[in-house]
Amino acid sequence: MSKTVVITGTSTGFGRDTAETLASAGHRVFATMRDPQGKNSHHAAALGAMGIYVIEMDVTQDKSVNQAVTHIKTRAEYIDVLINNAGLASAGVSEAFSPAQMNELFDVNVIGPHRVSRAILPIMRTQKSGLIINIGSILGRITFPFFGIYGASKYALEGLSDSLRYEVSQLGIDVTLVQPSAYPTNMYASAMEPVDKQCISEYGTTGEIPQAMFVQFMSMFEADNGPNLHDVAQAIVELIEAPNGKRPARKVVGTSFGADAINSAVAPIQQQTIKALGLEHLEAVNTTL
Repeated sequence: MSKTVVITGTSTGFGRDTAETLASAGHRVFATMRDPQGKNSHHAAALGAMGIYVIEMDVTQDKSVNQAVTHIKTRAEYIDVLINNAGLASAGVSEAFSPAQMNELFDVNVIGPHRVSRAILPIMRTQKSGLIINIGSILGRITFPFFGIYGASKYALEGLSDSLRYEVSQLGIDVTLVQPSAYPTNMYASAMEPVDKQCISEYGTTGEIPQAMFVQFMSMFEADNGPNLHDVAQAIVELIEAPNGKRPARKVVGTSFGADAINSAVAPIQQQTIKALGLEHLEAVNTTL
């Protein structure tokens, strides 16, 4: 069954591949990105050639998000699925990142999904159905040194997704979170690096590790048996096609580094917590509306 899907961050990477995959599967896709008339015009044109609606949206700006959603509403009676994919990566010595850099990254990776969800949830609440898929990371469950700033944002998205899932379940809305491992996207090539170079130099050889890790990742991506970017789009397709109320709260994609084990270990503890609060009725999506 064809669904109307809104995806953020579709110029490249997971978002681009997911938009193309869903459109090819017969879904009606609204692909959002920054500056589709300027620096991303060639990406927008390629998506448009596939019959995908390209909408300008900067997830860090209330006005931009609201204008985009208003525009989508003129073309679509319903919004069945929101995929919060837009994200910003970072790598480097945590101390060397400035507060301004932290604000920028969290604005995209945490406040952005909240901002877009807040704009679209009224539509889903009115139609008494919907699915929100947040693109997290295994680094929201396990920790790589030197990816702490990025990981912190994905840990935050974990908490936001969990709480939202409970809160909207009785309104017929489902929330799930995809946790990819490392994949060859432009996200790594454009990853934010710390601005305090003096601080990095004072770490000595330890400060050189992030660059070595980056080289290792690039080598892994270029290998014949390297990770396939399409894995994420395929996982999203499976989530969309799953019956409402039957989707997992989390789905690891790629090498888990134990994130799947953490998911399994935490789930019963979380269930006990919800039961202790007397809110276990919020665990299941209400599909009878």
